[in-house]
Amino acid sequence: MASSVPPEVSKKSKNRKTSFKSVKALSESPDFNSIPSSYKFTTSPHDRKEIVAEPDDNDPIPVIDYSLLATGTPDQRTKTIHNIGKACEEWGFFMLINHFVSKSLVEKMVDQVFAFFNLREEEKQEYAGKKDVLDPIRYGTSFNASEDRVLFWRDFVKIIVHPEFHSPVKPSGFRETSEEYSRRIWKLGKELLKGISESLGLELNYINRKMNLDSGLQMLAANFYPPCPQPELAMGMPPHSDHGLLNLLIQNGVSGLQVLHKGKWINVSSTSNCFLVLVSDHLEIMSNGKYKSVVHRAAVSKGATRMSLATVIAPSLETVVEPASELLDNARNPAAYVGMKHIDYMELQRSNQLYGKSVLNKVKI
Repeated sequence: MASSVPPEVSKKSKNRKTSFKSVKALSESPDFNSIPSSYKFTTSPHDRKEIVAEPDDNDPIPVIDYSLLATGTPDQRTKTIHNIGKACEEWGFFMLINHFVSKSLVEKMVDQVFAFFNLREEEKQEYAGKKDVLDPIRYGTSFNASEDRVLFWRDFVKIIVHPEFHSPVKPSGFRETSEEYSRRIWKLGKELLKGISESLGLELNYINRKMNLDSGLQMLAANFYPPCPQPELAMGMPPHSDHGLLNLLIQNGVSGLQVLHKGKWINVSSTSNCFLVLVSDHLEIMSNGKYKSVVHRAAVSKGATRMSLATVIAPSLETVVEPASELLDNARNPAAYVGMKHIDYMELQRSNQLYGKSVLNKVKI
């Protein structure tokens, strides 16, 4: 069974921070061949690798054909809704194919994200140092570099694109591409939530209406993981679950996403023009625990740069997220979570150590 306890931090690395402002800059520094102690976790390579597995043919990662949900026959749509519900309940995760977001747009978006991270450091630093979770654009490294006991091998940029669209000024073309991409993913996410509503036995627009998605939060979170000379000692991101309802993820062809399933870490390989859809904390709360937010982590590579782009589909910031009353029964299925405003949940996540379901557990009854 995977550990639910954060890895210990060596005394040597505690409170010791890198002098570099980004992992990318560190990885490109002259004579770089080993990672600083501030990036080293004490969990042994053997312990970390022995529970990582490839998908089991007898229990494969669920694959959902979006075209059958959107334009299939009534029978195909009914079966697809059932399969979505089963995936959300048993995995908290599925692969989405035939989703009508063009491959060319996805590839263009990936190129623009790389172009952003390849900007000069001083250009990216214009968006650094932001600490408010509602800052429209935040660039940084690790998770919370000023507080993390051990730094993660990751640079990031987070951009709020709904209900109001924001974009960095550079690189050229980023704004136009990200605006189109965000619009299409927002529509896709809302349509998926309709199918998820029906899979729970609720009416089609229940989640969209109750979570106030007309003014809901959509965020692009791009993660950059440079080659790491000692990947067995570093982590891209620790095991965690996400805030929001759904997280639609793409990768650049370099795998690194691992999801926790039945106590084992499962490698999730990249598939061309396939979205990786992760159930997030607010969907678990709203479904009263029937659907589970998936715990996942990011591994790093010795020889390749990995990039992932997550799109968070989330309730409006002022929405109190609580279990759907239609799913509750005081005797057999009482509420398992307390209600909390989405913005308060984000602040709670920001102020806590990111590990497992440490934040979600704070609102469990």
